[in-house]
Amino acid sequence: MGLSILILTLNEESNLPDCIRSVAWSDDIVVLDSFSSDRTVKIAEEMGARVIQRRFDNWSAHQNWALDQIAFKHPWVFYLDADERMTEELKVELLGVVGDPLRAPVAYYCGRRNMFMGRWIKHAMPPGLIMRFFRPQFLRFQRLVNPVPVINGPHGYLVGMLTHYNFSKGISEWIEKHNRYSQLEAQEGMKLRHQQSADEPGLLASDPALRRRALKNLSFRLPWRPLIKFLYLYVWQRGWLDGRAGFTYCVLQAFYEYMIVLKMRELERHQQGLPT
Repeated sequence: MGLSILILTLNEESNLPDCIRSVAWSDDIVVLDSFSSDRTVKIAEEMGARVIQRRFDNWSAHQNWALDQIAFKHPWVFYLDADERMTEELKVELLGVVGDPLRAPVAYYCGRRNMFMGRWIKHAMPPGLIMRFFRPQFLRFQRLVNPVPVINGPHGYLVGMLTHYNFSKGISEWIEKHNRYSQLEAQEGMKLRHQQSADEPGLLASDPALRRRALKNLSFRLPWRPLIKFLYLYVWQRGWLDGRAGFTYCVLQAFYEYMIVLKMRELERHQQGLPT
């Protein structure tokens, strides 16, 4: 048995070739493109991928549309971002899963080796656990940005990891992207700001996605969020062991949190009819 590959793109001509090459062993590579203005679509078609286009609205809606509307060739789907690469160790593990129909899980988490400034950022940007391998009918995503999975069935964990080139287009592009993300995070934060801590039980959940969502929701109520984020990554996570790259990454993450804080204040003033 094989498995299908789903890649989401928007102007990814620089990343897409290496991404597709890393999964060229699959006979069903689907690129869901958000009407790129560069050569992304042409590259995907030339490299044998199926291209489907849909206007991007938000992350969970976009991903859920893919799960509902795309006719994948195989029951199992692995989702990749264009700046990620499949590894041989992960490929072997995935094929082992699809070759064993008696396995109970309907979805699997995996980790990522996050690369920055030519090195693997092991501490400041740890592998984490992200939902990437699943049977589409058993999965849905929530949240406008940094979506969390809702799994209708048992889940498992993969040992193999992706390689993630998060800064492949440079720091300027990263800042532009996270400027957009911070707006969506601010909108999510405003929804939760005046609610009771309904998600706090999730802090003890066994599912890492539920724990992450609970922590994210709790963070919207914390003072000094940017400073806390920096200290957490640089001191508690020992980002200092990653050298200059680790320090730079921790500063960028604190800056991202500060953008969210500022935009939440802006939204609050707008709701109160005050000038921004």
